[in-house]
Amino acid sequence: MAKLRVTAILIAASLAVILYGRAIAEPLQIPDTMLAPVTFGALEGWAGDDHVAALKTFRNSCQPILRKKARVLMTRHFEEALRQVCERLAKLESPNEEAARRFFEENFRPVRIARLGEENGFLTGYYEPEVEGSRTEKSDFKAPIYWQPAGVATKLRAFANKVRQRIGLRAVSLDRAAIEDGALKGRALEICWLKDPVDAFFIQIQGSARVRLDDGKLLRINYDTSNGLPYTPVGRILIERGIIPREQMSMDAIRTYFAEEPEDAREIMRLNKSYAFFREVTGLSPDAEPAGAQGISLVRERSIAVDKGIHVYGTPFWIEADLPIASERHPTPWRRLMVAQDTGGAIIGPARADIYFGPGIDAGTVSGRIRHSGKFYMLVPNEADPSKLIDPVPLPVPRPQP
Repeated sequence: MAKLRVTAILIAASLAVILYGRAIAEPLQIPDTMLAPVTFGALEGWAGDDHVAALKTFRNSCQPILRKKARVLMTRHFEEALRQVCERLAKLESPNEEAARRFFEENFRPVRIARLGEENGFLTGYYEPEVEGSRTEKSDFKAPIYWQPAGVATKLRAFANKVRQRIGLRAVSLDRAAIEDGALKGRALEICWLKDPVDAFFIQIQGSARVRLDDGKLLRINYDTSNGLPYTPVGRILIERGIIPREQMSMDAIRTYFAEEPEDAREIMRLNKSYAFFREVTGLSPDAEPAGAQGISLVRERSIAVDKGIHVYGTPFWIEADLPIASERHPTPWRRLMVAQDTGGAIIGPARADIYFGPGIDAGTVSGRIRHSGKFYMLVPNEADPSKLIDPVPLPVPRPQP
């Protein structure tokens, strides 16, 4: 009944926008989610963050927000609220640390957010790989990176597959095994070829890459779309099979096992039926960061990927966690304001984020060992009325320690 009531409220809000052509002040609502408004004083380490860097990252997100025409969607009021904050930010020139912090405090309200029945969210990391490649297929370059095939990878196809699965029918997209067996061969869809199929697999997970071609040029590629089939984490398969213990799971551990057991690696990778297609990116300098799903360059350790079915790009999140940044054994306190600027197939849920750590091997090592819980606080624009939640569900009382 609660879900029906939330749905009815959201539909009514959207209809009102259609009829009256203006945003209406409906309260913030996210189904199956606990929301607890707090004060900035409740954020551990808030005063010690670099608010100038956070505001610069948020300003980057404001560019597409201000350019985009407001859509009549269930999230429209939240988008309109962000737009109004962005309009005020456009009038603020070169703020110092105090002014940047005050801007967030005056325009947003932090709201603790978690999946219903849970206290914390879940964090992972991602990066931009650097690999060797070739524009033409050669004896040592046999793993293709594909453009999007016409009629194969579309959002509509992904939605259709979900519907078919719910009513017990088979999905209709080409899966990873079919593509790797040559289903797209001969259609001139190859952007480039890589040496290692494991590199190609991880580039699909990360969503972008710097490919150093054999002619000396640098090729930049970005995620375009997928085949619409469900994403299955290979790390989970390796844990379930007892190959890598959960506490030792990392990207480096997966790569090591795949290098030692190539036949197993091929079989396990094929269990992830999801397959990503890419586009070539031009006009980027060699040191520029890749663009996220919002269409702007990501910022190292400030940009996060979120569930785009729940959250609006440009939403700031305060995250508190202890992460293995400096070393695997000694967690580093992570108290930082991040901005939702990207998404991913494995990023599902209201308190789920993938932290972008930059390009290269070192960033890959750090990002690959992050699989940790953390507290999530969504910064809600004042115009979105976070203080007037309908039947707000408080976070659970922490369990007493034994």
